[in-house]
Amino acid sequence: MTRFTRRQTLGLGIGAAALASPFGQAARAAVPTADATPPKIDIESGASLRVLRPAKFVPGDETAFNANTKAFTEATGVQVKVDYQAWEDLRPQTAVTANTGAGPDVVIGWTDDPHLYTDKLIELTDIAEYLGKKYGGWYPLAERLGKHFGTNNWIAIPLGGTGGAAVYRAGWVKEAGFDAFPKNTDDFLKMCQGLQKIGHPVGFTLGHAVGDANSFCHWLVWAFGGHMIDEAQKVTINSKQTIEALKYGKALYETFVPGTQSWLDPSNNKAMLAGEIAATQNGVSLYNSFKNAKDPNIAALAADVDNARMPVGPVGFGTETALVVNSMIFKHTAYPNAARAYLLYLMEVEQYDKWLTASLGYWAHPLKAYAKSDVWTIDPKVTVYRDTMQDSLWLAYKGPVSEKSAAVVADYVMVDMVAAACTGASTPEDAAAEAERRAKRYYQG
Repeated sequence: MTRFTRRQTLGLGIGAAALASPFGQAARAAVPTADATPPKIDIESGASLRVLRPAKFVPGDETAFNANTKAFTEATGVQVKVDYQAWEDLRPQTAVTANTGAGPDVVIGWTDDPHLYTDKLIELTDIAEYLGKKYGGWYPLAERLGKHFGTNNWIAIPLGGTGGAAVYRAGWVKEAGFDAFPKNTDDFLKMCQGLQKIGHPVGFTLGHAVGDANSFCHWLVWAFGGHMIDEAQKVTINSKQTIEALKYGKALYETFVPGTQSWLDPSNNKAMLAGEIAATQNGVSLYNSFKNAKDPNIAALAADVDNARMPVGPVGFGTETALVVNSMIFKHTAYPNAARAYLLYLMEVEQYDKWLTASLGYWAHPLKAYAKSDVWTIDPKVTVYRDTMQDSLWLAYKGPVSEKSAAVVADYVMVDMVAAACTGASTPEDAAAEAERRAKRYYQG
């Protein structure tokens, strides 16, 4: 194995400004850091890496990610090949990698996915603790998703999360009788009904969309006090609160544009850009699609597009979630130290703030110091996404994140329940009972 030369060590956090990525300027001075000693990592001689991650949803994400990867290679000599996978295909491909013990060394997977493969992953505690100390600590959501349930051992490093805020056409909302986006679910339903009456329906995703369907369906059920499991991991989805949520969802669905039960993650973006819907739930990418559109007619609409927190239901607090990109290293890698060094390098301010900024706030930060990044103040309409990782609930709420909870999410139990009730394929009572049956297969099996 090879110890880092001075140049290589600089690239992993000690004076790393000397190795600034070619993507853009040096790191933002506003991001505060504390003194912390990075873990010593001996990169294996001749190391090379394969990385699997989700396809870009905003162009700058891939541009900055590739630039940071190239800078890592220049700093360490480690060749890195990054493969970009379609969102719906990433989870199955991760499963193939885990089950065959071959393929990518590093997988940047979805929210709970590392917890499906805890016995096949390399521990990352030293990296996580160093980053937490240097950058103001991890948000609780990041800790839940990074640590193996019941331990303080980190099995994943969350890179960021895209928020589930509301995106809406302010002019149409005003035409429907609302000067501002509603803050509670009663007024939200009235607004959606008003929009439908003036010919501008809304649309929220009910298909097997990794991001948007999970965001909407979990928000809905939690807003009324329902949850899949409780703190003791007892399946609790078949409850009075869940059934009330599903009844509300059915009334809301009547204001939807047709076809939402088959929507995937790009679908609501396309519908809103086409003027087919007045409101949806999405990351900041949708607003930026208007703002940066090459079609001047679409770009002109950006002034009328705004973002807001999703309404609060009877439960009395916000129930948004986040789609998190969560990185893991599989034990089958021949170069575990190179992989660890790579993840550490990506999270250092000289690289991370460039990626955060190039992504236009689409992937919100998991480390508290990055709340000071300039990306959150450049455009006030983006600021609503700054606290995504601070405020969002986890998909296993109220219970712990575990292999069982991750399996329930991967099987779209919550999404299918909401879709069945909303569309009338099942009564709310039957949909909740079916979700209970499916969830118990994982929790009692």
